[in-house]
Amino acid sequence: MQTTEGVVLPGERAPVRFNMDRWRAGLPPDAWPDTLPATGELWRRDVFAVADAYRAGSASPRQLLTAALVWAYGPIGYGPWRAARSLDADPHGKRLAYALEEVSTPAPDEDALRTAYRRFRDPDHARLPWLGPGLCTKVLYFVGYRRGVGGVQPLILDRVVAGQLPAEAGVGRRNGWSSEEWLAYLRWAAEQARIRGVEPDAVEMAVVPDR
Repeated sequence: MQTTEGVVLPGERAPVRFNMDRWRAGLPPDAWPDTLPATGELWRRDVFAVADAYRAGSASPRQLLTAALVWAYGPIGYGPWRAARSLDADPHGKRLAYALEEVSTPAPDEDALRTAYRRFRDPDHARLPWLGPGLCTKVLYFVGYRRGVGGVQPLILDRVVAGQLPAEAGVGRRNGWSSEEWLAYLRWAAEQARIRGVEPDAVEMAVVPDR
């Protein structure tokens, strides 16, 4: 289980703000996680709580995806519409569950991360509309991150992050990265975290400090 309940993570500067009524009206009722705060402010800890519930069997894959997408899109006007399209393409959450199978274990390794990333990108397995690498890595981060153990951990890789990474992170500055580029970035972040004495996701947050 994550240990983030009630805690602002080191490096996290502010919550994501969203319009609760607009989001709830735009999504299927079964996909809404009741634990999301009614304040319209969402911290990473809130999404981690839904991920914990998902791994424990008390939240559905669709509720997990909703939590991650609300955090990802926040106040962006087209967020609910795109999230609904992603959810509609997987009405029973089977594709999501298949994609997340390997990273829902107690200690997912690099092979598990690679497999999950590739499943999310494969239309024959778990690819969903409007769920490109920038979003699927957010889902993988919340489900697969294991705080306090160090090493290679799943992290967010989107255009904003990629645009700020140094060359040694091994990521091209474009949208659409291979699983090996993602893993190269995760290894780089793990080494940076070891050197700095911080969590790997604190390295990701430091890359884009104003987000």
